[in-house]
Amino acid sequence: MTTHKNLLGGPEPTYLPENEEAYRLLSEESLAPVEVAAKFPTFSLAWALLADEAFGRGAVVESYAYARTGYHRGLDALRRAGWKGHGPVPWEHQANQGFLRCLAALGRAAGEIGEKDEYERCWQFLKDSSPEAYAELKG
Repeated sequence: MTTHKNLLGGPEPTYLPENEEAYRLLSEESLAPVEVAAKFPTFSLAWALLADEAFGRGAVVESYAYARTGYHRGLDALRRAGWKGHGPVPWEHQANQGFLRCLAALGRAAGEIGEKDEYERCWQFLKDSSPEAYAELKG
């Protein structure tokens, strides 16, 4: 991966480490996200998939819980990767997508249950972290 100097003076982008085994289990082995989350509880994409599935069947509080779990697991991973609480988390980096999707799912579920402050905070955090993810997931 090539890194470029940040000419705007802000923090460098954060790139989470890939979990090839978890991706393989989801795609090649067709394991259900619940099985992947149980095997790899720090893998935010599994939590995002669970949140989306729950939301799709109308289980908004369950979706909120899954999204919050993946969000917090993602925050832990970001911090371990050197993130200092702000700065870019690029959407185009596959390993970042689970965290960003959990953040969007959390905002979506918060909006559905009337938690206005959390809804606004999540969507602003997503927009600040990755305008590309915001455009992809908010629409």
